Amino acid sequence: MTKSTKSVSQLPGTNRRSDRREFLERSMLATAAALAAQSQWSSSALAQDSTGPISPNEQIHVAVIGANGRGQSHVDGFAGKKGTIVTHICDCDEKVGQQVCEKTAEKQNGKKPTFVKDLRALLEDKTINAVSIATPNHWHSLAAIWAVQAGKDVYVEKPVSHNVLEGRRLVQVARKHNRMVQTGTQSRSNPGMRESMEFIHSGGIGEVTVARGLCYKRRPSIGPKGTYEVPKSVDYDLWSGPAPILPLTRKNFHYDWHWQWAYGNGDLGNQGIHQMDLCRWALNESRLCDRTFSLGGRLGYEDAGETANTQLVIHDYGQKQLAFEVRGLPTGDYKGAMVGIIVEGSKGYLVMTSYSSGTVFNLDGEVVKTFNGGGDGHHYKNFEDAVRARDYKLLNADCEEGHYSSALCHLGNISLQLGTSVRKEDVAAKLADIEGPSKVGFAWDRTVAHLKENTIEDFSVSVGPALPLDSKSETFVNNEKANQMLSREYRKNYELPSEANL
Repeated sequence: MTKSTKSVSQLPGTNRRSDRREFLERSMLATAAALAAQSQWSSSALAQDSTGPISPNEQIHVAVIGANGRGQSHVDGFAGKKGTIVTHICDCDEKVGQQVCEKTAEKQNGKKPTFVKDLRALLEDKTINAVSIATPNHWHSLAAIWAVQAGKDVYVEKPVSHNVLEGRRLVQVARKHNRMVQTGTQSRSNPGMRESMEFIHSGGIGEVTVARGLCYKRRPSIGPKGTYEVPKSVDYDLWSGPAPILPLTRKNFHYDWHWQWAYGNGDLGNQGIHQMDLCRWALNESRLCDRTFSLGGRLGYEDAGETANTQLVIHDYGQKQLAFEVRGLPTGDYKGAMVGIIVEGSKGYLVMTSYSSGTVFNLDGEVVKTFNGGGDGHHYKNFEDAVRARDYKLLNADCEEGHYSSALCHLGNISLQLGTSVRKEDVAAKLADIEGPSKVGFAWDRTVAHLKENTIEDFSVSVGPALPLDSKSETFVNNEKANQMLSREYRKNYELPSEANL
C-alpha cells in the first residue's frame, strides 16, 4: 500500500486493542475465508498502489457489498464482463450473500465469488481493486470512506450519504487518496439524458428558471408498528453499523428501512434522488442551494414508517428554483410525468419521464425534439474507464456530484423534520409568508386536490422553516438546531472520521 493508504487495522472499529480483539473474535471465520480466497484471485490482481493507467488486459476485481435488491444489479454490472469480475460478495445476511454467490458463479462460467460477512475483513484483502456498495443508506458513506482508506476504488449507490457532513467527508477522502468514487445515479451516463442536458445548457428551451422533480411512486403501508424478530441469518450489529441498535419495528426487514429515519431518507432520498440530481444538472448548479423549505407528512395510513409519503420541497438558487414533489398515494401524472422532471424555460420546456428519454415542447405544448438512449451498462463502463485511467474527472457521476444531489434531499428533510403541524386550511397563509414558493407556484393546490382524490380532506402537515444556507461552508445560517442535523451521532467503532484523520 502507499503511505497515504490506511490499513483496515487503523480504521474506526479496530483502533483499540480491546476493540481489535473483539473484532477479530467476531469475524474470525470471515477473515479466514477472505485470506484463503486470495490465492484464487491473486494471479491477476492489480497493484493497490497503482497511480498510473491500468492495462486493458488486466481484469478489475470487484467486491459487491450489500447483495440484496440493488446489489444484484451491481453484480449484473460487473460479473461476466471482459474487463471486470466479481470476486467477493459481502453481506451481513449470510443467507442472502451465499445465494448471490451461487447466482454470480452462473454469470462467470463457474467462477464463484468468496462470501465475506464483515466488510472490515473484506477490505483487508489486497486482491480486491474496487468495491461496489449497495447497502442501506446509513452505511453508504462510511463503507465508501473505509474502502477508499484501504486503497479501493468505489461505486456507491445513491444517495451517497445519510446526512450532509458524511457526504462531504467522502469527497475529501476520495481526493486525498486519488480514488475513483462513482455515484449510482446512472442517468448521468445515459446518452438520452446527456443529450437532453446538452440541449438545455445550450439554450434550447431558452433561459431556465425552474426545474421540477416528480416522485409520484405508489408506496402502500408497510404494516403496523410492532416488535418483530430480526432474521436469524442477519448479523444485526453489523447491519446497524453507524446507526443505533434499535428494536425492529417493521414487519419487512429488508427494503422497508427506507421509511425509517435511522436508516433511510424517505422517497426523497430513495427514488427521488435520481430526479433531484437531474433537476440540479438541468439548472447547471454545482453547489448546494441558498435556501431550503419543505412541508409534508405521512398521510392516508398509520404504520411503522416515519418518513413523508406526501412532500413538497423548494431549493432556492436566487434567480432559479428547484421544486420537488413526492406522492406515495395513488395519483395521476403532471404534464405527462409521474417519475421524472420538468424543466421550464423562456422558449419551452423539457419533460423527462424515464432514465433514458426526454421530450422538448414549445410554449404551445407542441413536440419539438426527443432524446432517447439508456441502460445501466453505460454507467458501470464509465466507472471502469476512470479506474483504468486513474482520472476522477472522467467519471460522469463523481462523488462530489452525488454529494450535492444527496445533500439537497437531506436539506429538504431537515426543514420537514423541524416543521410544526399546521391544519390544511391554515397552510396557504403560512406559504404566503415564504417568498420562494410564490415564485414557482408551489403545487399546494394540486396536492390538496390529490389528497382529496384519496378521500383525505381533514388533515395536518408539517410545515418547515425556510432555512438560509451558506453553500460554501455547507451549513445553515444562524440555526444551531438545523446544523446539528447535518450529521448524526455515530455508534462506537463506527464513527465518521474527522477531516484530519482521512
